[in-house]
Amino acid sequence: MLIKRAPDIRSSEISGKTTYLNRREFIRAAGVLTVGSAAAETLATAQQPAPHGRKLEHLQKSSYSTTEKPNTWQQITTYNNFFEFGADKTDGATYAKSLRPSPWSIAIDGEVAKPAVWPLEDVLKGKTLEERIYRHRCVEGWSMVIPWVGFPLRDLLAELQPTSRARFVEFTTLNDPTQMPGLRTSYLRWPYTEGLRLDEAMHPLTILAVGLYDEALPNQDGAPVRLVVPWKYGFKSIKSIVKIRLVEQQPSGSWQRAAPQEYGFYANVNPKVDHPRWSQAREVRLPGLFRNRPTELFNGYADQVASLYSGMDLKRNF
Repeated sequence: MLIKRAPDIRSSEISGKTTYLNRREFIRAAGVLTVGSAAAETLATAQQPAPHGRKLEHLQKSSYSTTEKPNTWQQITTYNNFFEFGADKTDGATYAKSLRPSPWSIAIDGEVAKPAVWPLEDVLKGKTLEERIYRHRCVEGWSMVIPWVGFPLRDLLAELQPTSRARFVEFTTLNDPTQMPGLRTSYLRWPYTEGLRLDEAMHPLTILAVGLYDEALPNQDGAPVRLVVPWKYGFKSIKSIVKIRLVEQQPSGSWQRAAPQEYGFYANVNPKVDHPRWSQAREVRLPGLFRNRPTELFNGYADQVASLYSGMDLKRNF
């Protein structure tokens, strides 16, 4: 299995100099990565210079991390989907400079005892940030390994005190065309939304990420806070969150609304359930060129999460 109680992996041992992806071709480039550590209470005010962005401090290692070698900073930040900035894989890196990640607040309401609008600093107050090195699998068939910095979502949900009627959690992305030019298009109904069952949201692998490679999240990767659910396809891990709502009825995600025959609510990585337009049995680990890796059930996290779906038809509930 990928997740195991292994000795700490120093970030300095996993950084390096390598190639990175353009949208349709691979471009060779050099990138020297210097990394450090982080803490929640210093996220908004850290002043130490960082090689790419704001350095974080007092970061703890996590026993939930995979021992696989992470992709480089360049690969992770130059090839990803962030449709609020455009449909091309490089549009996030190109256009996300217009995003203003500070100040930032998250509205929290619905079936909770303590609804509120919290500044991000208050969301992070008292939280211990961890480096979580997770596999990331896109529904399109490509994958990476990413060293996120974040904290378990359940730590925040516990503070909100969900009511007995709370069964699902709905997340909403920022909806501001002045900052996000992709919102002027109509390929999705905006704002972008996604959802989890409450037990999925409370699982210890589910995190809210605020950093990457020991630095504050870059805009194109979902600054300043995003969801990461490593056993699900990437579109489930919603970026730039401005609202968290606990609800009784199952919410619909943006891709589920746009193409329900292609994108289900659960979005669990399953090699036996093909996308209607391509097989999911294999994947390409970027920066590779071919789908030469077998796709693992639940993205390799079956030992941790399969019990959540005991008795369910994973083909019907895709």
